[in-house]
Amino acid sequence: MAYPDDLLSEQEHVVVHSHPHFKMLIFPTLALLLTLGAGTWLAILAKDASAPWNSAGLIAIGVVALVLVVWLFLAPLVRWRTTHFIVTTDRLIAREGVLKRTGIDIPMGRINSVQFEHGLLDRVFGCGTLIIESASDEPLRFEDIPHVEKVHTVIYREVNDNPYDDYRPGAQQQPQQPQQTTPLPPQGGRPPRGERRR
Repeated sequence: MAYPDDLLSEQEHVVVHSHPHFKMLIFPTLALLLTLGAGTWLAILAKDASAPWNSAGLIAIGVVALVLVVWLFLAPLVRWRTTHFIVTTDRLIAREGVLKRTGIDIPMGRINSVQFEHGLLDRVFGCGTLIIESASDEPLRFEDIPHVEKVHTVIYREVNDNPYDDYRPGAQQQPQQPQQTTPLPPQGGRPPRGERRR
């Protein structure tokens, strides 16, 4: 899902737009599988109970399973889907939340340094934590950023505003053509070096 163009200023372009790494959904997915497995097993046991306990047991199991699925799986999924990390040519944007929406914008000109860190598990999944230090503010940490090293490089290039080093997705840098020079005519009527008469 692309960032809305009407929220960008004139001549501003999105360079990176990502959600947190799917690593944050591993435990919610395991919780979903365990809940469904346990609920199915308990439902089979409840069917063998005598009436009306079998119907009451099935309803109770269904209600508890639904609460667990919403709490342990759907809520983290919606939180992941509504969390955005965006790098444009002018600023760094972070948005998160559903009912309570929060966000922060950091102009590129106010960023002093960009760091990243990732442990062994982060390196396996290809993500990490991005640390942004801006003027007169405490360092901000953005966790579970996919391809954190590439994002770090992109922000560094945008901050330094190097036209020969800027990263543009899909753009290929053209190799610089060597400049051709024209030899100067000989001075004083003498032939050039290498062609004098012996």
